[in-house]
Amino acid sequence: MSQPVRFGVIGCGLMGREFASVSMRWLHLAADLPRPVIVAACDLNQANRDWFRQVPDTKYFYSDYKEMLANPEVEAVYCAVPHHLHAQVYSDVIRAGKHLLGEKPFGMDLAACETIRQAMAEHPEVFVRCASEFPYYPAVQQMVRWYREGAFGQIIEARFAIKHSSDMDLNKPINWKRMRAANGDYGCMGDLGIHTQHLPFRLGMFPRTVSAQLANLVPTRPNEKGEPVPCETWDNALLLCEAQNDAGDRFPMQLEMKRMAPGCTNTVEYEIYGLKMSAKFSTDDPNAIRYTQAVGREQAWARLVVGQKTLYPTITGSIFEFGFSDSLLQMFAAFVSELRGLDCPFGCFTPDEALRSHQLLTAALESYTQRRVVEL
Repeated sequence: MSQPVRFGVIGCGLMGREFASVSMRWLHLAADLPRPVIVAACDLNQANRDWFRQVPDTKYFYSDYKEMLANPEVEAVYCAVPHHLHAQVYSDVIRAGKHLLGEKPFGMDLAACETIRQAMAEHPEVFVRCASEFPYYPAVQQMVRWYREGAFGQIIEARFAIKHSSDMDLNKPINWKRMRAANGDYGCMGDLGIHTQHLPFRLGMFPRTVSAQLANLVPTRPNEKGEPVPCETWDNALLLCEAQNDAGDRFPMQLEMKRMAPGCTNTVEYEIYGLKMSAKFSTDDPNAIRYTQAVGREQAWARLVVGQKTLYPTITGSIFEFGFSDSLLQMFAAFVSELRGLDCPFGCFTPDEALRSHQLLTAALESYTQRRVVEL
């Protein structure tokens, strides 16, 4: 058995609990990979900390994350806290010598991202990555294989999107993601952007210019007392980029991030169109990828069911469906594999990619404010 990785969790809400679930179903993986063992949990909220008392491995509970970082049993940290805390908390984790998997957007803004990277430069022995799970769907990995094999030929255009609809409920109470002080100026781009960028950046598709359309559709929302308060952040964002890939192809690339998309429930869509082949994926049809190959004047779309042909093999038969929780299992498998120097065909979002993301989103804000195309 591989030596486990002893984790502490900072931020024991939704995603912290998802990580705990991943840790407890590690035997689902058919490969001998280091298991993430959550030995410590930290959250300001007592109820959130108490939830982790049902996790058999968790024996330390903290309200102060600095006390947790002083625990020598903790060697790595998964951190899921509001964006305005990233620069301080992530930097403290790194300077404590703990490996880090941090949630998006890896800093509230470009300056915060650079602060985290400075801490990394001081501690090159610390392994740092940013969480992003959707590229681990088997159908998306099939798209990756086709692209790396050159099956698409010259790229015509590409589109990457993530869309929510829960904010269509105008009575939904405000939370920190709708407050500029905690979420930052990026709005939905900060919270959702990396989900649209992990795949193209990893494939070598990089924006050269950006033209942004941003929308704050609901300027007020009720607080916990039902009183209307300012809702300051962008609800929807559409970025039209000129991109270039490693082959030198230049093409339009659209990045779409929406909290108000009627009928969508965390819908992720990836589309790549080429002269030889085109393919598209949606979490609305998570087990399949649609593709067409150029054979003369006419093309027909085919639907290929991929199922559970995962990057890291599991005990589940390949004919069965793949879902969100499975993608998290694959993402954490990638993180611990890369941390331990094992084979990792598709790693987590890197700090260099996070810097590129911040540069893009900063340019997008400039584009919208100045009503012009901004070069990157």
